Amino acid sequence: MNQLITKSSQWRVNTAISARHYSVYIAVCLTTAFALTAPLISFAYGADNRAAYTTPYMPYKAFDKLKQKTEINIEGAELTIGYAPGQLTLPRQTIHNWLKNAAAIVSKYYGRYPVKNARILIVPAEGRGIKGGQAFGYKGAAIRLYIGQHTTIADLNRDWVAIHEMIHLALPSVATRHYWLSEGLAVYIESIARVQADDLKQETIWADFMRDMPKGLPRANDKGLDHTPSWGRRYWGGAMFCLLLDISIRQNTKNKMGLQTAMRGVLEAGGSMETQWSMSRIIAAADTATGTNSFRTLYQKMSAAPVSPDLKDLWQKLGISKGARGKAGIALNEQAPLAAIRRAILQPPG
Repeated sequence: MNQLITKSSQWRVNTAISARHYSVYIAVCLTTAFALTAPLISFAYGADNRAAYTTPYMPYKAFDKLKQKTEINIEGAELTIGYAPGQLTLPRQTIHNWLKNAAAIVSKYYGRYPVKNARILIVPAEGRGIKGGQAFGYKGAAIRLYIGQHTTIADLNRDWVAIHEMIHLALPSVATRHYWLSEGLAVYIESIARVQADDLKQETIWADFMRDMPKGLPRANDKGLDHTPSWGRRYWGGAMFCLLLDISIRQNTKNKMGLQTAMRGVLEAGGSMETQWSMSRIIAAADTATGTNSFRTLYQKMSAAPVSPDLKDLWQKLGISKGARGKAGIALNEQAPLAAIRRAILQPPG
C-alpha cells in the first residue's frame, strides 16, 4: 500500500474537519490555481493502477479517455461523471443521486448551476467516507472527489464536500492572496444553502459558526486577510468576512438583499472558476448587484489590517446564544436587534 502525498506550497491542519485532515493549496500560476481539502489518502496500487487519476492537477486527458461516463442534466447544466479504477460498495446510481442533490442545493442558492458543463471524477480510496475533493477551472470546470471503498448512504447524507467543491465553481479564479475569499464563501454558503434546501437545521449552522468562527480571528503578527495565509484565517476568517458582508448588505438595503444577491450578480456577470478575475472586478460585480458599496468597504477594512470583530456581541445582536446549562444546542431570540436579518439570511431572494 502506498500513500499519495501531493507536493504543495502550504500545509494546514484542518481542525474543523478532523485532526487527520489537512488543507493544501497548490498554485503553479494564476491560470492553474486550485484548492484541495483532503486527509492523507491511501490507495492500493496494482492491476487497477490509479496513479493517472491522482496527480496534483485534474487529469483531464485521463478522464476524457474513460470509456464509461454518465451524464446528468440539472438546472440546464450537464455534469459528466467518470470513475477511476477501483471498487466501491455503493451502486453508482446512489452516488449519482448524491451528486444530483448537491447540484440542486448549489443551483437553488445561485439561481442556476454555476457552469454549463462540468466533469466530475470519482476516485475510489481505502476506508469509508468522503476523503476529500478538489475543484479546477483551468481547462474547463471539473471536480475530483475521493470516496472510500466502504462508504455508506449515511456517509453521503452527512457529507458536505461535494457541495463545498461545487460552490468553488461559482467564483472566478483569484490570485493566491485572495484564497480566503474562495474558501470563506465555500464554507459560509455551503451552510446557508443547505438550510435553504432543508438539508440542515438552522440551529446546526449557527452552533457551528459560534464554535468555529473564532478560529478565523487574527492572531499575533496578522497583516489582514490578503497577507495572512494561515488555515484559520483562510477558512474561518473568510467565512467571518462573508457573514459580516451579508449583514452589511442587508443593513444597507433595508434587509431586501444580502450576500446571495451579490454572488448571483458575480455569476450573472460572467464570473466562474473557468475565468480569472481580479478582486476589484469581483467586488464591482457584487456591489453593482446590490446597489451598495458594502463589499468594497469591508474589503478595504479587512484585507490589509488585523480586524477583530466582537463575535460575542454579534451573536447577541443576531439573537444566538448557547442553550441553557446542561442542554446541548443553541437558543434563538427572535426579539434581538438583528434577528430579522438572521432570518432573512436563510431565505432565498424573493
